[in-house]
Amino acid sequence: MSAAAPPSPAVDSPQVDLHKRNAIRRAIGAGSIGNFVEQFDYGLYGYMAPIMAPAFFPDSDRTVAVLGTYAIIAVACLFRPLGGTLVGRWGDRVGRKKTLLWTIVAMGVATALIGVLPTYQQIGIGAPILLLLLRVVQGAVSGGEYVGAVAFIVEWAEPNRRAYYTSYASNSCFVGTLAGAGTAALTSWVFEGQALDSYGWRIPFLLAIPLSLVGMWLRRHIEETPEFIRATEEGTDVVKAPVREALRSQWRPILVFCGISIMLAILSYSWVTFYPQYLTGTLDLPRWMGLASNAISIAVLIPTLPLAGMLSDRIGRKPMLVTGAIACIVLVPIAFRVGEHGTFGTAVASQLIYIVPEFFLTGIVTVCAAELFATRTRFSASAIAYNSSFSIFMGITPFVATLLVSTFDTIYAVWAYLAVAALLALVVVSAFMTETYRSQLGADKFAR
Repeated sequence: MSAAAPPSPAVDSPQVDLHKRNAIRRAIGAGSIGNFVEQFDYGLYGYMAPIMAPAFFPDSDRTVAVLGTYAIIAVACLFRPLGGTLVGRWGDRVGRKKTLLWTIVAMGVATALIGVLPTYQQIGIGAPILLLLLRVVQGAVSGGEYVGAVAFIVEWAEPNRRAYYTSYASNSCFVGTLAGAGTAALTSWVFEGQALDSYGWRIPFLLAIPLSLVGMWLRRHIEETPEFIRATEEGTDVVKAPVREALRSQWRPILVFCGISIMLAILSYSWVTFYPQYLTGTLDLPRWMGLASNAISIAVLIPTLPLAGMLSDRIGRKPMLVTGAIACIVLVPIAFRVGEHGTFGTAVASQLIYIVPEFFLTGIVTVCAAELFATRTRFSASAIAYNSSFSIFMGITPFVATLLVSTFDTIYAVWAYLAVAALLALVVVSAFMTETYRSQLGADKFAR
């Protein structure tokens, strides 16, 4: 991830002066760095879960230990709605910049502390409890980090380029996940056997400290968003109870966002967290092949997301979302079928098929997290919507997917789980969502 976005594509919009362009680039970097740190940690934890599991749980049953490590992700994510609501309230009252500065500090410290936790063999049940507490802190803070960063970028962006600019926020998540995967793969290669199990897995978590310091520097050197300043008369006329106001006036777009984002959460986190473990644990690929094939597919997706943003800025959000939902239903089972051949080549090919619906959904759901809501309550409303849907399903999907495969002895049970969410999204987008790509950013959005 870079702190500066590439030159913008040529679109039909008013010329923006050089100062504004530079400010937008800085906003993208400042907003995206937190997403990078969050997803680096999440990807690292997900990929390292099978290795970490014996350190925090009894190693008598490997499957139970891995499920326990995944369950901690799920439980921690249940705290994201509460944390996101509190962070969102703060963001609407004191501003985006101050809020995002402190969220990245909290995330970095919690992630680094995971790397120094004692083991189950040292303190017994206290080990998984401490791990859970740190994940709860991360979950609570992350509940406001992503939506705040998206709001920050969208409120700086040019009106006709919102999806394009926001695609870099989405990309920072995948770059973070890719960095987590690459770091996990490199760690697994450098440290072998007992060295990896005892202390090697800890080292990558300590990288959160320098990453967070970079994020703090970027966020200290960017101004508050012009949209927030304008909507609140330079911060003097903020909503006193933004959460209550968001629930009162924004409940329809909140429900719409929930209806479309559950699909993306299941799609993304069954891919980046569960599928590599399935390739290695069920199809018996070497661990490095499972991680490397996943990293290749993420690397292929990253440069395509700005193209998806450009396309959506021209044709709208709804056509992209409908196409992505249909692709979930049609292409994901094909991807799983290809992957069942159990080779490195088919593992890569299956995931290249899998990222087609990601292309149509990822950046578009992201920009909708800001566009659907009014400026004065955007942080709170988007935090409520995002954490009531995406965050919860993001957390439980690796656990549910593992449980489904274990129960039904087929990965197509995971596809059925995704297909139900995709059908829900099709209904919501077609019947209830108002198109947002040409709307005024500060206005109230009501789904019809």
